Amino acid sequence: MNIIKFTKMCATGNDFVVVDNRDKIIENAHAFSKHVCSRRFGIGADGVLLLEDSEKTDFKMRIINADGTEAEMCGNGARCIVRFAQQLKLFSKRVCFETIAGIIEAEAANNDIRLKMSDPRDMKLNIKIEVNEKKLIVHYIDTGVPHTILYFDNIEQVDIVSLGSLIRYHEYFAPRGTNVDFVSVNNDNSLNMRTYERGVEGETYACGTGAVASTAISNALGKVKNLTLINVKGGELKVDLHYNKGAFSNVFLEGDTQIIYKGELVYGNSQKIR
Repeated sequence: MNIIKFTKMCATGNDFVVVDNRDKIIENAHAFSKHVCSRRFGIGADGVLLLEDSEKTDFKMRIINADGTEAEMCGNGARCIVRFAQQLKLFSKRVCFETIAGIIEAEAANNDIRLKMSDPRDMKLNIKIEVNEKKLIVHYIDTGVPHTILYFDNIEQVDIVSLGSLIRYHEYFAPRGTNVDFVSVNNDNSLNMRTYERGVEGETYACGTGAVASTAISNALGKVKNLTLINVKGGELKVDLHYNKGAFSNVFLEGDTQIIYKGELVYGNSQKIR
């Protein structure tokens, strides 16, 4: 059996099990994540974050979803791992780290983490799809991971899990699938957002890349401008970006993080977890 030290962290309601994996104690991250993310048989989380060595930057972040699949990027997870790395004294205030989606820069101020995100790309507006014999108009953008946005007057009345699942697996978005963000626009340049998250296969309390995606699409459609506050189940996120003639730049995601607890997990029956 192995004793794995971990930190349970939360970013605006998105919760993660975070592990320093620079010694490669966890080899089969997919099996590990499926086990520890179980809310009945494990620790319980939306995903696992592994901090590993990088040849390019200060460290590398891997994001393993609760279903064992690996994600390219996770904005809330990235904020958590930045604070985790700061606690490990890998940096003081500013840091640069590697993800599958690209290199991310970040700045830490106590519990508040500000990320410089990769520029959103592959935007497609006013896509017409059919779901349950109903025609929907949706919008797509890649913010490190794929996101599809729908607008409603009141997102609290939407069956997020049912409709989100149908869109997530819709043939239009195959084979990658898509995260699905349900958005309503307020008069004060803020958004309300709920997200069906790919890999979690359900609704999460927040989604950082979804907040960026919703802000980007809302800017492109003229619904909001630049700095935007996004209200999610777990609290608030801030997105600041520049939009000009179909292109995005200087994209920042900001929000707080929490260390819930630290512990040790007994797992595996060999020297390495396989």
